Amino acid sequence: MKKPVRLIVYHTNEDDPKKCTAKKLHRFGYVSLEKNLRRLPYRAVLLHPFAEKSLSREDLQDAKHHGLVALDCSWKNAEQTFQALRIALVPRSLPFLLAANPVNYGKPYQLSTLEAFAAALYILGEVLHAEQILRIYSWGHRFLELNQEPLEEYRQADTSVKVIQVMNKYI
Repeated sequence: MKKPVRLIVYHTNEDDPKKCTAKKLHRFGYVSLEKNLRRLPYRAVLLHPFAEKSLSREDLQDAKHHGLVALDCSWKNAEQTFQALRIALVPRSLPFLLAANPVNYGKPYQLSTLEAFAAALYILGEVLHAEQILRIYSWGHRFLELNQEPLEEYRQADTSVKVIQVMNKYI
């Protein structure tokens, strides 16, 4: 059996703990929570909404060897916090997707930490891992249903440039 991509959350404790998908992922043993920037793995892929390059299958080796990092913080502080994380990590943005979480249902780019990880895993070709983590919420399967066509096309695109070309069809 192949080793799953390691999922790490840099957690700032700024969101409502009852709605925090990162903490629930941690309780289920799917992610490790980190509160110290220096302890994040060097060269891990950082899911970064302000990154210039999109996540694609060309990032799979970095993700498998070093992990996939998401930031769990308030959107109000996101830009400053992401700037601090760019130094030793590989920043990658996710392409256009719609949220399925109850707070932001149907809104583009407003993904929960769970949805961001699931999207990244799917794009990297780790579909079963994505499906597995989404099961912790009753609405989790809706994320894949809502985004099935673009996610499948993003997964088939082997470079960031091709992911962006696919994304332009959906914007």
